Amino acid sequence: MVKKFSLILILWTLTCFAHAQQMRIGVFRDFAIKRVVAAYNVGSYSIYADTTHFGSILPNEFVDISVEGKQVRLKMGVVDKGLFNKVVLIQNKLGSSITIDPRSNTSIKSRKYEEDFEFTAVNNSVLIVNIVDIDNYLSGVVESEGGGGQHIEYYKVQALMSRTYALKYVNKHAKEGFSLCDRVHCQAYHSMLRFTPLIREAVANTSGSVMLDDKNQLIDSYFHANCGGQTSEADYVWNNSIAYLNTFLDTFCIYTKQAKWEKRISKTEWENYLVSQFNFPITDSSWLERMYFFDQEERKAFYLSPALGIPLRDIRIKFNLKSTFFSTRLEGEQVVFYGKGYGHGVGLCQEGAMKMARSSYDFRQIAKFYFPGAIIIDLSEKEFFKQLARSGAFQLN
Repeated sequence: MVKKFSLILILWTLTCFAHAQQMRIGVFRDFAIKRVVAAYNVGSYSIYADTTHFGSILPNEFVDISVEGKQVRLKMGVVDKGLFNKVVLIQNKLGSSITIDPRSNTSIKSRKYEEDFEFTAVNNSVLIVNIVDIDNYLSGVVESEGGGGQHIEYYKVQALMSRTYALKYVNKHAKEGFSLCDRVHCQAYHSMLRFTPLIREAVANTSGSVMLDDKNQLIDSYFHANCGGQTSEADYVWNNSIAYLNTFLDTFCIYTKQAKWEKRISKTEWENYLVSQFNFPITDSSWLERMYFFDQEERKAFYLSPALGIPLRDIRIKFNLKSTFFSTRLEGEQVVFYGKGYGHGVGLCQEGAMKMARSSYDFRQIAKFYFPGAIIIDLSEKEFFKQLARSGAFQLN
């Protein structure tokens, strides 16, 4: 009964979270920001520093925030307001947005974000946290991850995956004071939705929808640019198998722009790498003859043979290859890599999914194709809870 009650509680929490919760997203996390300017974009913002209200950001106005020790200094325009533990910007009406411009590093481009912000000092840098409704956050993520010019069904499946990820890992950076960050190891979130209004429609049309595995747990919704015609087993990449992410052939992506690639390195560099890193048996003539020739018609985990213990993922990292789905041969004094795909190959293939959307598949069909062991549910539908109750998964009393 405790387990059944826990499932009810988890799903009820997710339901509320998916429809009402604001996300705390750490932005500009690739950089150590010493000073940042927050300037008017749309609407207006109230300015708070600790417990004091300092008016609003109106057209042509800005605030300047910099780190000093364990506090941040607030300036309204050029007027110094002092040192504080926290500066907060709160939108005065829905739909407001602000331009965030790091001034401590001129190579960083400014970005625009919706809703509220917090600025604090952490490790001698300004910690910038965007407090944003989950659907506004997802709209920015889908545009950052998927780009523009795509079919709405593709944007829907990307929104479905991004929502599933956000809810599954919502506490990933909790100890740092925010939920998720804007880096690719969470989800890319490099601005508010700016150029593709269709994405907002796609997010709204899938609002509350997530993917679960056969144990009613949120899945790991991995994706990559192009699988090269065959997705990868998860344990080829991360050593852990995932039941709903098995390898299969994907013909939707094989004629797209990132389906094939080629790279050359010197024969000497290749020999030195294999011998120094993996003790390749170069004195064994049978292995020496095969050292430069590798055929990978279907995805494998190791170069030539598992017995040699040379993971393809290590080769990819060493030589900055687009994928582990490659074959090799010797041409003169060069080893030539003939590769397929771009990315780790696990989960959804973005270019394949784009092709499916253009071919009239809907987002549910696309999701089920790439995550065949997963189920899609709408957390807002009470019918889901009723079905679980009828199946005996839990009781509603």
